[in-house]
Amino acid sequence: MRFDDSLKTVLAAEATTALGARAAFRQLVDLIGRGRAPADPPLIGRLALLRGRVPDGVRVTCARSLALMDPPVALVAFFADDTPDVAAAALRAARLRGADWETLLPRLQPHGRAILRQRHDLPPSIERALASFGGNDLLLGYQPPVAVAPDISRAGAAERFEIADLVRRIEGHQHDRAVAANTPVAPLTAFEFEADAAGVIRWIDATPRGAVIGLSLDHRGIGWGAAGAAVDGIAAGAFRKRAPFSGARLVVPGESAIGGDWRIAGVPMFDHATGAFTGMRGRARRPRAEEDAVRSAGRDRAIGAEGLRRLVHELRTPTNAIAGFSELIEQGLLGPVAAEYRDRAAHIRRQVTGLIGAIEDLDLAARIEGGALHQRDGSVAASELLSRVGDDLAPLAAMRGAQLVLPGEREGAWALDPHNAERLVSRLLATMLSAARPGERLATGLIAGVGTLALTVSPPAAFAERDEATLLALDDEEATVSDGAPLLGVGFALRLVRNLAAEVGGRFAMSPELFTLLLPAVEGDETDRATTTAP
Repeated sequence: MRFDDSLKTVLAAEATTALGARAAFRQLVDLIGRGRAPADPPLIGRLALLRGRVPDGVRVTCARSLALMDPPVALVAFFADDTPDVAAAALRAARLRGADWETLLPRLQPHGRAILRQRHDLPPSIERALASFGGNDLLLGYQPPVAVAPDISRAGAAERFEIADLVRRIEGHQHDRAVAANTPVAPLTAFEFEADAAGVIRWIDATPRGAVIGLSLDHRGIGWGAAGAAVDGIAAGAFRKRAPFSGARLVVPGESAIGGDWRIAGVPMFDHATGAFTGMRGRARRPRAEEDAVRSAGRDRAIGAEGLRRLVHELRTPTNAIAGFSELIEQGLLGPVAAEYRDRAAHIRRQVTGLIGAIEDLDLAARIEGGALHQRDGSVAASELLSRVGDDLAPLAAMRGAQLVLPGEREGAWALDPHNAERLVSRLLATMLSAARPGERLATGLIAGVGTLALTVSPPAAFAERDEATLLALDDEEATVSDGAPLLGVGFALRLVRNLAAEVGGRFAMSPELFTLLLPAVEGDETDRATTTAP
């Protein structure tokens, strides 16, 4: 028995980023075109939602790939309803049956049918149908203007409000200027320039020109120094030697579209008649990523987090498949299985379950690092959540021979996404239990404050003599290799709790005597009395 969960994997993938949207669009087109997913309205609608975030070039490439498939007519119609370039690529590549072409023809625009008229592999019935559209496709639509009789009764009113209308026009003009001033200008990527014999730039082919014209390629000039821009020694030395140069640096001050760092190259110009030096002609471009020594740290983190999330997505699918198949063997759903193989399958399933948890933790860490953590408004009762998490962790507590003591029932709720709240509490308590020794009791408590509700946990003895820095780096110590320990290490789990708490507006503090998870509380649910448990 084989399960094809490709469509489910694609639909569950992250598509909010530009890279994710392009990947999801390509994969959906491939699945639908190869018949591995139905061309039903929901999937076509999903493609329509992604289309606005996928560049034209990618959509043209996907449309051309229909030549390698036998696409359904709904997918071809979807591409035919795109821009003329995308529609032309799809209609040139698609192969359909005669009945499907007949269904598609009335839905095409005139330029789409013009593309089909250039094909010579269509059935004769389709060629006749295209010929029947010929007259309509060549008509130019024209709608004569409707004459409106002037309203003489309101002429006097128009004259009376002539000044008010002029004031409104002035206000509208000022508003448009303010909007244009506040609209961010896309930075230029390249421009060409010419400098005179003194090295002063006199011409560029981009705007705003005033930021660059008057700058000098010579360090000895006076034009560029007063403006605050500078070229490096490569450009200045080449100018003095009347020699070509490339890879030189230019800094244009200001926040305009032409401001910022540039890499320039230039060649000298000489008079053909006299041979005298007349200036430099060159080209400027933005520095590439490897040439920029001050790349944004936030951008680097976002790129790294996106790569980690793609890796997590690639790991999740085969891991889930292994877990599902081992469970089928363990339960004997595929037929009779010897006890030895059943036990082996159960052991594999338990190991894979831990691996799935580690993959989810990596995905969560990547989302936090990349600023892509999904948060919804909501609240969750603290006592109810602790009771549910305690039941889930009961097998781990039994395996470790330890006891998790929960606080008594009390009023209080956390003001955050219930899913993120459960992630925080379960990972913190699971990490504590994984390091507990047989017979050890971990006491928990709830303490209400001003706008906050804190969860306190008495740390196990393995953590009692370690400071915060040591615990956060505890990834390969003896406490991390015992049964039930986090697969990625105790230090990673504690760092994950700390970062997730900060992301939801809380704080996680560690001391040898007490671990405290401080989270925002629902207004009106705080109390002045703390409810704690003692071991």
